[in-house]
Amino acid sequence: MSTIGVSANRLEILQIAKSVAEEKAIDRKIVIDAMQEAIEKAAKSRYGQELDIRAEIDADTGEQSLWRVQTVVEDADIEDESAEITISDANRIDPELQVGDEIREELPPFDFGRVAAQTAKQVIMQKVRDAERERQYVEYKDREGEIINGIVKRVEYGHVIVDLGRAEGIIRRNDGIPRENFQPNDRVRAYLYKVSREVKGPQIFLSRGHPDFMVKLFAQEVPEVYEGVIEIKSCARDPGSRAKIGVLSNDSSIDPVGACVGMRGARVQAVVSELSGEKIDIIPWSPDEATFIVNALQPAEVSKVVLDEEEQRVEVVVADDQFPLAIGRRGQNVRLASQLTGWQIDLVTETADSERYQKEFQERTDLFMQALDADETLAQLLASEGFETVEEIAYVAPEDFMQIEGFDEDVASEIQERAREYLDNLAAEQEARRKELGVEDAVMDLPGMTTHFAVKLGEDGIRTVDDVAGLVPDEITGSREPGPDGKPVWVDGILKKGEMRKDDAQLFVMRARVAAGWVEPEALQELEAQMAADQISEEMDLTEEEKTLLALGELGNDNGGEADESAASDEASDTGETVEFDESELDFDLDELEKALAEEESGDSEDKS
Repeated sequence: MSTIGVSANRLEILQIAKSVAEEKAIDRKIVIDAMQEAIEKAAKSRYGQELDIRAEIDADTGEQSLWRVQTVVEDADIEDESAEITISDANRIDPELQVGDEIREELPPFDFGRVAAQTAKQVIMQKVRDAERERQYVEYKDREGEIINGIVKRVEYGHVIVDLGRAEGIIRRNDGIPRENFQPNDRVRAYLYKVSREVKGPQIFLSRGHPDFMVKLFAQEVPEVYEGVIEIKSCARDPGSRAKIGVLSNDSSIDPVGACVGMRGARVQAVVSELSGEKIDIIPWSPDEATFIVNALQPAEVSKVVLDEEEQRVEVVVADDQFPLAIGRRGQNVRLASQLTGWQIDLVTETADSERYQKEFQERTDLFMQALDADETLAQLLASEGFETVEEIAYVAPEDFMQIEGFDEDVASEIQERAREYLDNLAAEQEARRKELGVEDAVMDLPGMTTHFAVKLGEDGIRTVDDVAGLVPDEITGSREPGPDGKPVWVDGILKKGEMRKDDAQLFVMRARVAAGWVEPEALQELEAQMAADQISEEMDLTEEEKTLLALGELGNDNGGEADESAASDEASDTGETVEFDESELDFDLDELEKALAEEESGDSEDKS
């Protein structure tokens, strides 16, 4: 049995602490602290759990000490006699003791016993285990985003447990490469993408299917990527099958695609071999979204691209024979291109695009025939010139009509007169419909409101300013919602898609809330300023700091006093005040200036003669 205070155990305790610390790669002090806590628990089991017992092991000599500690309190304040002592009793022991001091009473050595020894062992093991887990978390948390080498320890239900030396990592089934089999003791490389704290210790998550795993592999194989001369701007993978990466060179003399491929494909082949034969398309990245999307869809050839920046969607038109190539096997090519560019890609064949255009063209033709009381030839001519609505025809500049072959001033005037008459009749019908639906006149006073919009609101049960204020922008513009198959589909709001932008809808709702008294006008001003700043920043390509200054109205006022002087001058001009200057403050002679001007005018007169 172990005995506290026996000098023969001093070196043995220090040796045990050193061995455990080296084995678990933790600080020796942590092991010694765990031993001290174990001794304290064993002592409390012997002398009483209610006592405040403290143990200490000297880290240099291994000397062990055990005390019972009592705190000195006032005579009337004592609550726990086992852990406290009155000032009167304390002064009998030591007259210099004061309230708040501690009295230490050394306890004699004792035998642990079997139960106490087992308890002490469990305490030490738990403390060491906690310290080891904390060390693992700190060590591997700092290595997130790196490639880790390890040895396969075992495979459980498709999950690969990897021995990393001082810890274990896991490659979950979804993070591996399909059809890739590992056996115990196989060497493996993987990407460390997450370290999380768990009750059973830190969980180290590894992946061989992560896009950044491929990026890191290229950084190892291509020196230009490692040095930052070539950037991998984006990466999309279908692990084990195919991948696409977008590359950009910061040096115009270096071809990014050729550098990543290497001599006879040596560099890219090294990455392909590590990824179990995964095919890699290396694509030149471009800041122009349309160009990058066209490149991403290679090897398919693209005929036309139409971007919808608000929805982050793009419609790509390809020839009929290129359509299967653009989609790829099981939609792989278009799916990877969408992931690579960050745009939702809708593929359309030239035949389908032509049929849709013909349908829209016929709809516009029918509209113009009805609205303008025109024949089919004239309506088709207007539609072919790019007119899409009657409003465009009614309010376009007459000069634009004159540029159409066969149109003169009289024809243009007659067509516009008919268009305006049609719009007036339509507005009257919509106004009557608005009143029939019970939409209040106060709603019509809101900025941005039209009769057509008011009718749509009324048909949706929105009749008052408070009703409008309670809307959210998506209810007006529509939004994408999960469809029956889980894929997002567009669901129209009060207005059809494209009739109002989301930013305009947000501004409209905020104005309604101000009119209804729900929010203060300052909130509307802040929103308008933020939207204006966002628009300017997009056009000027500002940094985040410059965007903040722009929103605060401070961008461009770096001249300090000069700006103040200019503002003061403008203010004086606006108020009609005369700004007077003291001639003594000028650094030139006015008489000399007048003389020089007179000589110059005289010289000009001689030249003219």
